Amino acid sequence: MRFTAIGLAAVLVTGCSGGGSGGGTVTPPTNRAPSFTSGATASMVENGTSVFTATATDPDANSLTFSIAGGADGSQFAITAAGALSFATAPNFDLPSDADGDNVYQLQLRVSDGSLSATQEVSVTVTNSREGIAVRRVGTGFDQPLYVAAIPGNTDVYVAEKGGGIWRLDPTTGAKSLLFTVGNLTTDGERGLLGMALPADFATSRRFMVFATGAGGTIELRRYNMLAAGYPPSLLATLSIPHPGANNHNGGWMGFGPDGYLYAAIGDGGGGGDPGNNAQNRNVQLGKILRIEVNTDPYAGATAQFFSPAPGNPFLAGGGDPYVFAYGLRNPFRASFAPDGRLFIGDVGQDAREEIDVLRTDQPGLNFGWRFLEGTLPYSGGAPAGLTAPVTEYAHGTGLREGRSVIGGYVYRGPITSLAGAYVFGDFVSGNIWSVPASSLVAGTTLASSKYERRNQDFAPDAGTIDQLVSFGEDAGGNLYLIDLDGEIFMVTPG
Repeated sequence: MRFTAIGLAAVLVTGCSGGGSGGGTVTPPTNRAPSFTSGATASMVENGTSVFTATATDPDANSLTFSIAGGADGSQFAITAAGALSFATAPNFDLPSDADGDNVYQLQLRVSDGSLSATQEVSVTVTNSREGIAVRRVGTGFDQPLYVAAIPGNTDVYVAEKGGGIWRLDPTTGAKSLLFTVGNLTTDGERGLLGMALPADFATSRRFMVFATGAGGTIELRRYNMLAAGYPPSLLATLSIPHPGANNHNGGWMGFGPDGYLYAAIGDGGGGGDPGNNAQNRNVQLGKILRIEVNTDPYAGATAQFFSPAPGNPFLAGGGDPYVFAYGLRNPFRASFAPDGRLFIGDVGQDAREEIDVLRTDQPGLNFGWRFLEGTLPYSGGAPAGLTAPVTEYAHGTGLREGRSVIGGYVYRGPITSLAGAYVFGDFVSGNIWSVPASSLVAGTTLASSKYERRNQDFAPDAGTIDQLVSFGEDAGGNLYLIDLDGEIFMVTPG
């Protein structure tokens, strides 16, 4: 004899009826859907992965399993059957990967009892960790400071003011003393004392260089010697670069390279769009990187020779000015040498792009493209082959990775682990401060600005405000400085 499940159930029910003739059937209870009991929002600090454990209840006490149903950022999460929600890769507050780029990640969770299910929209907010970074105000009361220069072998730094003052600053105590005031300057517009450089042997040679604008706007690379204590430095010689007309686009950076030669970044002369085409004219020094031998014994010959074109410059035999090492720049206001010897150049753009260029000291004659190109965009005329593209660029605008006036920075070599090997730079107009791994800035490729880590919160100072970032600086120990045009000097320290 065979019984079906339904038939057996009917027999059993009938058998319990006491022999009555009015028996019926039993309807199984209706399954009911589960519901979430955990919240729809969560918050966590960057660099971790665990978010929270989702919970739900089932009115029929069925076993429940959790899964990710979707959402704009759902693919960036994982969840266990028991409800433990986590990021697949630890989120980075400074470089958010959510769809809106606002550090609020949207996803949809599902809970199921095997038959019925429920969903819940969840928002996960990622908050900032300063990652061991502190920014301390170490100097105040300066009059339009534009540059901080390391003093080799010393923890103090020199601060150069637009009006000519050069101060010695002790970043530990904030004490400052005036070294001397550079005279014979023009300071209208972007003119003034724009930069300075000390060679590695400064402690013994006592010589240093300043980048200044003199009468008529002429760019002057001046060589000074430090005399005995209590006496102002003496001016020994000047290398002059005519810059008539516009009072902007002077450039302004100078520094000694790993090869011992002086490099100077010179602007195109201004006027908007380089109307004189100076940057592409290899016979003028405007719109160029100059490479100069600062002679240690200028009186060795019949006549004093303080400066000469450095050996290996590309146009020593003709075809251009012998001091020119690279060309095609618009306004390379700030630059720096990295620990690996590369020169990182921040070139201020015209209408649409700001750029960072990279130059090695064994690469004479590179053409960075201005005014054929602004960044990677066509600007004027047909660009010839062989131009060197920027290693990164960003657009003009008010976004988190935009601005209007790039401030070239430094490859960090100080004590903070989270910044090790990062190129830190910013923008004067937008106030943004960014970092990217220096290893990602490679000649032949242009890194997208979407890869920038925005460090504004990490670099919030303990006092004062960084609202007119005009330069970065570095001391002999590799500590990074930020110079604010309104008179404040900040130092990045472990925190």
